[in-house]
Amino acid sequence: MTHDAHSDAQDTARTIAAPPRARIAGMRRGAVAVGLVLGLSGLLFTVNARAADAGDGRHPQNLAELTQQQAANVERLSVEVDTLRAQVQSLTAEQDALAGRPGAQPLPAQLVEGGSAPVTGRGLVIQLDDAPADTRRDDVRADLLVVHQEDIQTVMNALWAGGAEAMGLMDQRVVATTGVQCQGNVLRLHGRMYSPPFVVTAVGDPDRLRAALEDDPAVRTYVRQSGELGLGWHVESKDRLELPAYSGATELNWAQVPDDVDVLPGDDTTPPATARAARTPEDGAR
Repeated sequence: MTHDAHSDAQDTARTIAAPPRARIAGMRRGAVAVGLVLGLSGLLFTVNARAADAGDGRHPQNLAELTQQQAANVERLSVEVDTLRAQVQSLTAEQDALAGRPGAQPLPAQLVEGGSAPVTGRGLVIQLDDAPADTRRDDVRADLLVVHQEDIQTVMNALWAGGAEAMGLMDQRVVATTGVQCQGNVLRLHGRMYSPPFVVTAVGDPDRLRAALEDDPAVRTYVRQSGELGLGWHVESKDRLELPAYSGATELNWAQVPDDVDVLPGDDTTPPATARAARTPEDGAR
């Protein structure tokens, strides 16, 4: 075989052997392409899932965030309840007018007492707070360094006894069915949660209200402990206070007003307090 023939034979052999290598390279490129497509698909699914979560709001990661979310939901629903209640009252008045039935008009004192009307006037603002962390001592029990629900109730009861016409706790109106409940150092009020400091607002004669606080033995005990243990206590007179109307539910179960107690003191049009009324399961502070 001549040299040229031998070279032609080698070139032919290389030509014949080339297709398998080309197929392998093509398969590798196909595998890389498939992997790339799968990776991009997974990334796309992840982005879409995160976008969907962001659209619905971030999910709570712990109990504190869950509590805050639920409190925000309660506040939002309370606003909706106020709107719907106003619509119901308006429609009821229209129906009564069309039917020729005179609508019952509650007296101003009844609206104030029931908390269904906002109130503006002079009064006191009282703030109670836990002792600062840097002032706590090892020889004092931890439960003595926080504000308890009985402390808040004591202040509220003293203000009612001092002639308070209307009262608020934090940003809500206090009514006959208001229940003050503390879970740890967190206040639960009408389905919402509040952290200290706790603020009580009372509309009435500031001098009488302040005197009632000073004369109450339980309040004096708290004030003394505020100086000894560092509990927060601050009382301030205000020439103008604004209390919102009560916006919570008004469903009742049962209650009875004692025969010797006036439902609305000073209101001669109120019938004798012999009828049984209802009350929610929450024990009121009043």
